[in-house]
Amino acid sequence: MTSAPTGQVPGVYRRRIGDILVTALCDGYLDADPSVLRNIAPDQVQAVLREGFRPFPPRIAVNAFLVQAKGRTALIETGSGDTMGPTLGHLVANMRAAGVAPEHVEAVLLTHMHPDHSNGLRAPGGGRVFPNAELVFHEAEWRHWQDDAAMAAAPERKRVRYFQAARHQVEPYLNQLRPITGGAVFPGVTAVPIPGHTPGHTAFLVADGPDSLLIWGDTVHIPEIQTRHPEVTLDFDTDPDAAAATRRRLFDQVATDRMLVGGMHIHFPAFAHLARHGEGYALVPEAWSPAM
Repeated sequence: MTSAPTGQVPGVYRRRIGDILVTALCDGYLDADPSVLRNIAPDQVQAVLREGFRPFPPRIAVNAFLVQAKGRTALIETGSGDTMGPTLGHLVANMRAAGVAPEHVEAVLLTHMHPDHSNGLRAPGGGRVFPNAELVFHEAEWRHWQDDAAMAAAPERKRVRYFQAARHQVEPYLNQLRPITGGAVFPGVTAVPIPGHTPGHTAFLVADGPDSLLIWGDTVHIPEIQTRHPEVTLDFDTDPDAAAATRRRLFDQVATDRMLVGGMHIHFPAFAHLARHGEGYALVPEAWSPAM
């Protein structure tokens, strides 16, 4: 008699965009405190989640994406490392399961520097998890987290969790930084600024021939809520009004152009389309395919 498995298969899902291979990697999940949501009543949050067969409190997926193009390898986001509890921090193990070691990564592209996106940069001993990678992010992101006045004015939790953590994670890479403002950043990858959630929040458009994928960072955190109610923001949006405005603009573009999107907080395997639904939108997960 064989024993039953005690864990899931690796969180890895591959998809081709033309000749570019994009691999979604699961870092894990976290259960969010619903009090971080703004512009929505708690009972409405529960109702939307219940209708969508989702748990309460809201469960937030955390994903990253490998991009392999023209013999080169980039990683979009680094997950949370060992900093956010046992349900997170599985990115490197899943990357290895996909056949890629951290030293193979030539560029780390960050949508922004929040802990579930950039805390995987630094090893527990203080060194670089990705020793051969340049670190690519919007220059406004760098300026914001290096702003001593902004850090001093922030509440203690944000000062420690965001400002100090961002500086700490980037420190081993100070000789490998490439601040950007947009445009081409890697073969087949274009940076698209989408500020609001943070000052340098950036999406990455992966395109080859007629095929494209917009990896939209934190455009949504809780998809069931924010697609139906784009006005819903979160406590950790740097500029909530700008975040909501950017989300509405991006939703309109994605739905109109029938774009494929990938999201750091779209439920794994993290690829979807967006359809108009009443006064809001609905996320339509892409069907799993055995072929690439």
